[in-house]
Amino acid sequence: MTAGLPITQTIRRAGDWQGAPDRCVLTFEERFLRRKVLQTETGKQFLVDLAHTESLNHGDAFELGSSGLIEVVAAEEPLLEVTGPDLVRLAWHIGNRHCPCQIAPERLLIQHDHVIRDMLAQLGARVREVNEPFTPEGGAYGHGRTHSHAH
Repeated sequence: MTAGLPITQTIRRAGDWQGAPDRCVLTFEERFLRRKVLQTETGKQFLVDLAHTESLNHGDAFELGSSGLIEVVAAEEPLLEVTGPDLVRLAWHIGNRHCPCQIAPERLLIQHDHVIRDMLAQLGARVREVNEPFTPEGGAYGHGRTHSHAH
């Protein structure tokens, strides 16, 4: 299945590259990978074969040697938009439940979860469903997501 596919073992981080001729649109969950066959918007397939699991961000790129770069684009996905009079308190409750959260001055975005939605509503939040790219805050101890609290 992977024979003959171009292989990438290199990620270029956002801001460290320019001029990708193709794009690969991935959800938040799909942007956490080590080894997987992906397909670009133009239908080109390639194998990602990284040394360890990586968290990719919108604007990163896969380097395919002489084939050039493929831009990573955050896909639109179903999310919950959280607003309310005390976003700091609401963000604390979301973080206390280890939920990925995209933080903006006027709102928070989280993955769709009916239990968290009900908790936030009980705390006085306004919650509505939206479809947007999801780029939550990364882990405090590493680039992107982390697997544990080990220091």
